[in-house]
Amino acid sequence: MARKSSSRQQPSSSSSSSGSRGRRDRKGASDKGGRRKSCPYCRDKVDVVDYKDLASLRRAISDKGKIRSSRVTGACRRHQSQLAIAVKRARELGLLPYVADR
Repeated sequence: MARKSSSRQQPSSSSSSSGSRGRRDRKGASDKGGRRKSCPYCRDKVDVVDYKDLASLRRAISDKGKIRSSRVTGACRRHQSQLAIAVKRARELGLLPYVADR
């Protein structure tokens, strides 16, 4: 059985030649390398992120008081989840502020 030709056209290689550039050709892209940084908690073999460890929790909080994303902190999915819970617990106990001081 022959297939019917659909109304959608496949992109031709000539029209997408400008979009097929590598990452290095982007304007303003720096040469960071291709390796993602490893999780600091996995590196130190931390099993559970502690809410009393304020030094590591402050690194995971922005100046405004927001919890930073795993792309910024470099934490894996498991430790990022534990980190968010630990920050919320420390805020509840008054160890960390909810918002930044003006």
